[in-house]
Amino acid sequence: MVARRLPAGWYYGVSLPAFALALVAAVAIGSTPLAWSVVLQCAAKLLLPQGWVDTSQVTKADEVIFWMIRFPRVIVAALVGAGLATAGAIMQAIFRNPLAEPGLTGAGAGAVLGAVVAFVMGWSTQAPSSLPACAMAGSLLALAVVYFMATRGGVTPMASLLLAGIATTSLLSAISSLLLSLNIVNWQIAQEIVFWMMGGLDARSWTHVWLCGPFVLFGGLVALLYSPELDLLQQGEEVAASLGVNVEKTKRIFILTAAVLTGASVAVAGMVGFVGLVAPHAVRLLLGPSNRTLLPASALCGALFLVLCDLMARTAHPPVELRLGVITSLAGGPLFIALLLRRHQEASRA
Repeated sequence: MVARRLPAGWYYGVSLPAFALALVAAVAIGSTPLAWSVVLQCAAKLLLPQGWVDTSQVTKADEVIFWMIRFPRVIVAALVGAGLATAGAIMQAIFRNPLAEPGLTGAGAGAVLGAVVAFVMGWSTQAPSSLPACAMAGSLLALAVVYFMATRGGVTPMASLLLAGIATTSLLSAISSLLLSLNIVNWQIAQEIVFWMMGGLDARSWTHVWLCGPFVLFGGLVALLYSPELDLLQQGEEVAASLGVNVEKTKRIFILTAAVLTGASVAVAGMVGFVGLVAPHAVRLLLGPSNRTLLPASALCGALFLVLCDLMARTAHPPVELRLGVITSLAGGPLFIALLLRRHQEASRA
């Protein structure tokens, strides 16, 4: 029995308005609330020619809150959610496992270690942009180590890649915890490291948008362009090779793309769990396994999910801001369990 799929038009007809509504709500709601009309007027002032919209009700304070505080943070949340969801969809396809997630190749743990090193060495205080730069460098270095360990004779078996990724992730996580333990007496550094490991988007600015956005957009575009090869690779390496796909080259492209997406996301948000696991898994159940449809739909789902989670992190317990990674786990865990139960029910009816 084949499960019924939701038409892509219906999916976008619901999710795009929901995403737009979530963006407006995330900008409007906060310690200093903005009227929805003010939010729309500020957005229209950017998008439409001058004089088309009456912005007389918008004060200078409203513009500062909108442009310098709320809007860049919301954009970063959307980019991180889209990046992690796209990376998760790629990993689930190449590993042929709907439970795969972006951190399997060690990119997430490498990014965390790079950030921890930046905290410990004091680079994050001297130059704030060094923090995401170190995180991205750590992500790519971890991927290089994993790929070197798993590759023999120009061939990279997925089982070896998975085992190398798990081992490297454990080792890098242990080194990050060791550095935290050694610096626990310095409360400021220890607090920054712990908060980074728990994820968060506090004090994010346009700098973080430009540090993250190009990598996420480029990675998503590459994944979409190679989506036919990913569909074939999802059928098995032998099937893909028989249909003319250069399997090893294609795997390298997708693994590097997933690592870049993960590294760029972790670089500006810290460790944020469940987004890359839940979003593509849920969309695959709704729309099916075709990656040309799945990749952009997963990116949209991940962006919507993380914008809402960040809004909850800011507003659930004022004036304290909850850590974003905690919110995504609390929201994503039960949702993923529900998806698994639904999957089991469909399998039993089949």
